[in-house]
Amino acid sequence: MAETAERAWTTIEDEPLKIADREFRSRLILGTGKWRSNEEMLAALEASGCEMVTVALRRIDFDDPKSRSILEVIDWTKYQILPNTAGCRTAEEAIRVARLARAMGLSNWVKLEVIPDPKYLLPDPIGTLEAAKVLVKEGFVVLPYINQDPVLAKQLEEIGCATVMPLASPIGSGQGLPDFRWIQIIVEQASVPVIVDAGIGAPSDAALAMELGADACLINTAIAQAGDPVKMARAMRLAIEAGRLCYLAGRIPKKPYASASSPLEGVVR
Repeated sequence: MAETAERAWTTIEDEPLKIADREFRSRLILGTGKWRSNEEMLAALEASGCEMVTVALRRIDFDDPKSRSILEVIDWTKYQILPNTAGCRTAEEAIRVARLARAMGLSNWVKLEVIPDPKYLLPDPIGTLEAAKVLVKEGFVVLPYINQDPVLAKQLEEIGCATVMPLASPIGSGQGLPDFRWIQIIVEQASVPVIVDAGIGAPSDAALAMELGADACLINTAIAQAGDPVKMARAMRLAIEAGRLCYLAGRIPKKPYASASSPLEGVVR
């Protein structure tokens, strides 16, 4: 029986996640901030099965060996390095950091963040769009971080962004998806991958994002600050796989009334 179940599972296949000219089997992307140690981070990366990690260049002190070690301990042959512009408050700052990453030979991929708000860390839609236009024209593969804004998501797609990355809830809040209706609209309208980014606090949040049709999730705080990051990384991996499989399978519709699970025909009276 177990062997039959195992054979059935291996026949369930999914298309790889395709971003620009690259394909990924994993639909989980990890951040590299807030870790208690590099050793913990590397073990969690392995447990997560991820193939892409983000690095905030603006927050690296290149004169401090401990700070810059983040770029030295990650195996660049194993993970796609995704520089991000975290810490940039204006479009101009974000453009400058993206150019720096490319000049350093890190990548021409960039997770675009323009965040002038220090309290709620909400992205600036106007600054994001302005920076994206410049970077796309300069040949960058742009993955923009945005609010749950279907109109902006479509505009970013139309100018050539490789993905759109709506937040689930504010960065590091762990609130999950308190209102996911706008993400559903973004998913419905998008022809580029939709990556839910920020606010995921538990595996159930990640599973829900994938059930809605998101193509991937980017998670940092929920794993890095967990009591056991390695176990949490594994849990997030399984949740994303389960959520994706649920989306592909097609869940039953919600109904306002009960529906008997056993047929009524032939019932003994």
